[in-house]
Amino acid sequence: MIWAREYTPQEINERPKNHLGALLGIEFTEIGEDFLKARMPVDERTHQPYGILHGGASVVLAETIGSVASSMVIDWDKYIGVGLEVNANHLRPVKSGYVTAMCTPLHIGGKTHVWDIKIHNDQGKLNCISRLTVAIVPKP
Repeated sequence: MIWAREYTPQEINERPKNHLGALLGIEFTEIGEDFLKARMPVDERTHQPYGILHGGASVVLAETIGSVASSMVIDWDKYIGVGLEVNANHLRPVKSGYVTAMCTPLHIGGKTHVWDIKIHNDQGKLNCISRLTVAIVPKP
């Protein structure tokens, strides 16, 4: 297991709600030995003007799940993880339902983490591939 301790999706979902991920309805659904899953609704909050999932919403999902994954690996008393770089390739449109992100580590180092995030629609089709780099810095 890569996590600093055992977590439950419910515990992660009970985090404070005053952030962008909560406004978009992101919820964590599964924690594995080396992966984290979360989903986000595709609705008026996450649509772009043409009625399909906004690419920026996919990036918010990717950065949210990767940042939370980093926080689950580090010692919260000593460090914080902050986004350093995120990229995304949007592969197909999604009009409704949910998109589900699965986050797995590519690199977990002392100063950086790199996460691979794949986002699928309700039919299991890949609609976005993202990579997030998180800087691990001493707590102020």
